Amino acid sequence: MIPIRRLSSADSFFQAELDKLLSFDLSVDNEIERAVTQILHQVRTQGDAALLEFTRRFDHLEIARIGEIELPREQCQSALAALDRVQREALEQAAFRIRTYHEKQQSQSWNYTEPDGTRLGQKITALDRVGLYVPGGKASYPSSVLMNAIPAKVAGVQELIMVTPTPRGEKNPLVLAAAAICGVDRVFTIGGAQAVAALAYGTATIPKVDKIVGPGNAYVAAAKRHVFGAVGIDMLAGPSEILVICDGKTNPDWIAMDLFSQAEHDEQAQSILLSPDKIFLDAVADSISRLVDMLPRRDVIRSSLENRGALIQVRDLEEACQIANRIAPEHLELSVDQPEQWVDRIRHAGAIFLGRYTCEALGDYCAGPNHVLPTSGTARFSSPLGVYDFQKRTSLIQVSAAGASRLGEIASILARGEGLDAHARSAEFRYKSS
Repeated sequence: MIPIRRLSSADSFFQAELDKLLSFDLSVDNEIERAVTQILHQVRTQGDAALLEFTRRFDHLEIARIGEIELPREQCQSALAALDRVQREALEQAAFRIRTYHEKQQSQSWNYTEPDGTRLGQKITALDRVGLYVPGGKASYPSSVLMNAIPAKVAGVQELIMVTPTPRGEKNPLVLAAAAICGVDRVFTIGGAQAVAALAYGTATIPKVDKIVGPGNAYVAAAKRHVFGAVGIDMLAGPSEILVICDGKTNPDWIAMDLFSQAEHDEQAQSILLSPDKIFLDAVADSISRLVDMLPRRDVIRSSLENRGALIQVRDLEEACQIANRIAPEHLELSVDQPEQWVDRIRHAGAIFLGRYTCEALGDYCAGPNHVLPTSGTARFSSPLGVYDFQKRTSLIQVSAAGASRLGEIASILARGEGLDAHARSAEFRYKSS
């Protein structure tokens, strides 16, 4: 048996135990911070020369000329053409569904005119250039390419630049094929904090971008945190999470595997099940112990469930929803009858999966909504990545002569109340001269 934590909301110490379960050490590793700070400084001051040096040091890849780090677009097209039919169709179908969903997120510019002729509005503009970080080498995350690149393209981003490491020259064909499907404009074979620095500050070879998106290791995450402000970033993601609310009527093997689907990410991932049915919780615990050994990443799953997982008995589904809002999970499965009647009780979640057949894994790859979601309770104030993250809003203000008199008097009173005389006179000049 995996010694996964068992809790009951009826226990007097439940809230304290829940707080302990949810706590996660977000402190920054000082060694990583020092290394990243140095890398960022060297790329900012030495540009391409630093990129070449770090590529030799970290990726064990000798590059004679800096131009060699850019892949011709034909290589991505060739990678796509070389895929077997089943893989290519899966990528293309996933891309189609993701694109269809995100096209519905597009915002339009708008304006309205007041009776005196004053016009107010909002202009929607796509970002000019976005950088997409994709893990490389043996790691294969084509779904990350789709989820980050497609909403950027739907938003109207003019140029999308992908960086992906190729340790010892090893390129991942699925990642390159996904880049071709998404219409990524340029691909550079660099990774790590140095790639983030190049995108944030620009070098002679790699242009500076407006925003950096995409997942990476601790060095990449630290680099993104440091360059925020010089460029935008998507989010600072913590370990992956899943919270399942089940009424006890779903196959316990299904629920166990859903918990595994997040636990297999890494030892810090969190998988929690809430149910009012103790017998069902026992059955899921049995399924966990019986099924875990069939999985290649069983050691990671075991560690994750032992350290951060939990099976929690609740009073009823109403209380389960209250606890879910306290947790604000990245992924929330409502594995219950008539899940629609419970969804309005959920205020905080990155994504909600309704019904017994809607496993979280479908959302990771092909359902359509974005799989880049807020973690570590940030769903209380954050949203999934979307088209809106690749657009900015500009206010439009055009005041008529009549409006200048009406608004100018209001502005003058408020400005003088704040002790800002020039503000007041600037407004008064317009209406006192008319």
